[in-house]
Amino acid sequence: MSGTPIENALTELWAIFQTLMPGFYKNKKEFLNLPHSQISRMTRPFILRRMKTEVLDDLPDKLESVQYSELTRNQKEVYLAYLERIQKDVKDTIQNKGLQKGKIEILAGLTRLRQICCHPSLFLENYEGTSGKLDQLKELLDELKQNNHRVLLFSQFSSMLSLLYDELTSLGYNCFYLDGSTKSDKRMEYVERFNGGENDIFLISLKAGGTGLNLTGADTVILYDLWWNPAVEEQAAGRAHRIGQKKSVQVIRMISEGTIEERIYQLQQKKRDLVDQIIQPGESMLQSLSEEDIRELFQLKT
Repeated sequence: MSGTPIENALTELWAIFQTLMPGFYKNKKEFLNLPHSQISRMTRPFILRRMKTEVLDDLPDKLESVQYSELTRNQKEVYLAYLERIQKDVKDTIQNKGLQKGKIEILAGLTRLRQICCHPSLFLENYEGTSGKLDQLKELLDELKQNNHRVLLFSQFSSMLSLLYDELTSLGYNCFYLDGSTKSDKRMEYVERFNGGENDIFLISLKAGGTGLNLTGADTVILYDLWWNPAVEEQAAGRAHRIGQKKSVQVIRMISEGTIEERIYQLQQKKRDLVDQIIQPGESMLQSLSEEDIRELFQLKT
C-alpha cells in the first residue's frame, strides 16, 4: 500500500487503515489519543518492513555528522534585527489570529530566518557581507577535494544553489547543477556523467533530487540547510548510500550555531522517534508544528 505509511503526521497511518479496514481504528480523535505502544501492537500484524541494513549485508557504512558554523558579524546583525521583528510579529499573530489562521505568516518568518543563515543575500539585494556557513563550506570542500572525495551538495533553496554554483565555479570547481527546472533527459545525462567520474560536485535541489536518482559516484553528502521532515533528508542521503556503492558514505549536516536552524534540529531529534515507536523499525519524521513548538523555535515566552 505504501512505502512511507507515516511521513509527516500520525493521521496518515489512520487514513490508510480507514481506507483498507474501515472501523479497525475508531474515529480519528480516539485514535490520536491512543498510546503509541497500543497503536504499534495493533498495526504490527499488517506491516512488513525491511531496512536497507537488514537486506543489504554488503552495503558500506553511512557516517553522519553535524558541522556547526558561526554567523559572520554582518550576518549576525541582519539575523538579530529580523529575529526581533519576527518574534513580535509571531506573538501578535498567535494572539490575534491563532496558530492555524496565522501559520502562513509564521512559516514565512521561519523561512526568512533560515535564508539569513544560508546567506542574507538570498533576499537582501544590497547585502555586501559574507556567510559563515558558506565560508565553512569552502574550507570543507577544499579538504574533501584534497582527499579525492566526490560530493552531493543539497539545498532546498534554488536561489542558494545558484549562488553556490557561481561561487564554486569561480573558485575552479567543476559542478553539475540540478533543480526543479532541469529537464528529465538532462537529469539522466548529468547522473551518468557524474557516475562516470566527471566533475567532483553535484549541486541538487533537496526536493527535486530527493528521489529517483542513483548517484553512487559520490561518497559524501552535504545538507547545506535542514528540511522540516528528516525523512526527506534521509532520501537525499540515499542517493549515494544505495546498491552499487563501494565506499563508506559520509553525510554532513551544516547548521548555523545559536540560530533557528539549531532549534529546528533539536526539535527534529525530539520528534524523530515517533515512526520508530509505531512501525518498528522505521524512518523519522517531523509532525505538524504545535503552538508550543512555534514558541520554542522563536524563543517566545508564554
